Amino acid sequence: MTTEPTKPVRRLTVPQIAARKGGERIVSLTSYHAHTAAIVDKYADFILVGDSLGMVMHGMETTVGVPMDLMIMHGRAVVRGTKRALVVVDMPFGSYEESPNMAFRNAAKIMKETQCGAVKLEGGARMAETIHFLTQRGVPVMAHIGLTPQSSHTLGGFKTQGRDEDSWPLHIGDAQAVAEAGAFAVVVEGVVEPLARQITETVHIPTIGIGASAHCDGQILVLEDMLGLNARPPKFVKVYGSLAADIERSVSAYADEVRSGAFPTEDQVYR
Repeated sequence: MTTEPTKPVRRLTVPQIAARKGGERIVSLTSYHAHTAAIVDKYADFILVGDSLGMVMHGMETTVGVPMDLMIMHGRAVVRGTKRALVVVDMPFGSYEESPNMAFRNAAKIMKETQCGAVKLEGGARMAETIHFLTQRGVPVMAHIGLTPQSSHTLGGFKTQGRDEDSWPLHIGDAQAVAEAGAFAVVVEGVVEPLARQITETVHIPTIGIGASAHCDGQILVLEDMLGLNARPPKFVKVYGSLAADIERSVSAYADEVRSGAFPTEDQVYR
């Protein structure tokens, strides 16, 4: 009796994600380290190594202070921990805005050193030239419009976009500009639901919603938010777990047992 060889696991590709426009919904989460990435990899279509790691992992107030070396370090860890999901790495603030040439050098560095499948950058029409420059040179780009956290100082904080309907053409124009420039997908963050739905219906590339609309072609959340590790998650987060409470119970039990001498027991020592 012979057994068929196990087929190798192949990563999802940029064209496969792009082809999901209007079809099967795209599942995505952030991840910043190998062990959580290995879990998310079983279920997500793409994993974003977001610059949100600056706030989630390193206690920063915004994403503005995240250096590129930090993105590369976490990107490597996520790639090492995964087999099937497309891995997308955020380009941090200051690594792409100056010029298309600068953006290419830094995007190429990120892709070479992490082995990720694509990069993400923030900005709509103002970044269209850069997106076109990158994609023409072999760098797959995911765009990001609406609430763009790297621009939080300019926006006056993390404010919902599109509450004034007069601003809708600007956001729709941003989505169209990045799609025409060659982005394979676009994250639509923190915009009112009717606007997000209209953007999704307008552009030919998949929209990935976060605080947007169920009509988007896919959804993304910060993993730590949906696992209950953030004491004050944003309104758009549905909390699926209670890890903060579980971790605290475990640490408390460990501390009690160490102080009482109950740990370690015979089972945890060598003879």
